[in-house]
Amino acid sequence: MRLHDYPASGNCFKVRLLLAQLGRDYERVDVDIFDGGTLTDEFGALNPTRTTPVLELDDGEPLVESNAILAYLAEGTDLLPDDPIERAQVMRWLFYEQAEIVPSIGSLRVRLAAAVLPPEHPAAQRMHEAGARCLAVLEGHLSERTFLVGERYTIADTCLYAYVHVAGDATLDLAEYPAVSAWIGRVEATPGFVDDLRPIPPDTRFGAGRSIYG
Repeated sequence: MRLHDYPASGNCFKVRLLLAQLGRDYERVDVDIFDGGTLTDEFGALNPTRTTPVLELDDGEPLVESNAILAYLAEGTDLLPDDPIERAQVMRWLFYEQAEIVPSIGSLRVRLAAAVLPPEHPAAQRMHEAGARCLAVLEGHLSERTFLVGERYTIADTCLYAYVHVAGDATLDLAEYPAVSAWIGRVEATPGFVDDLRPIPPDTRFGAGRSIYG
């Protein structure tokens, strides 16, 4: 397998984390998403939407969208429940992460680091408020649970951990969410855990004509 990814992306990190925890061997291909790495014909053939990560299987089949990749890799393991209700609950959190957490915490993290937005900008404030709402939802859910689904670690936890554990980069204080903070500690204690998520480089360029990001 070959993983095309960007080291500072939470979406890419979650796939690396799961691969490590499953003990899967793979080749890693770094893609600079802000300097033309996804704009080549070769990358476009793998993923026409030109986003990372892309997991290229041994037979050449490309899988795209981080959470779809998690579901594929976890199939047949304890990290993706067989029970249809529990599986649906896992999918709930995978959908929630992409719909709510990435556009708020994830987007604000990169825009602050790249100095695209100052923290006091109205758009940054809106993302901050949306991120705080996400953390409040998680705080309520995790106040009575060990993990997100079924009282055991699943890819729901893998998925949400990626951006939630760096919410501080989006000026959100995790100390205000003790249940979330305790859950982060439990995720980090799971077998095979790694955290190789890099900070957003300070010279990251938006809207420079060499990426899909404006």
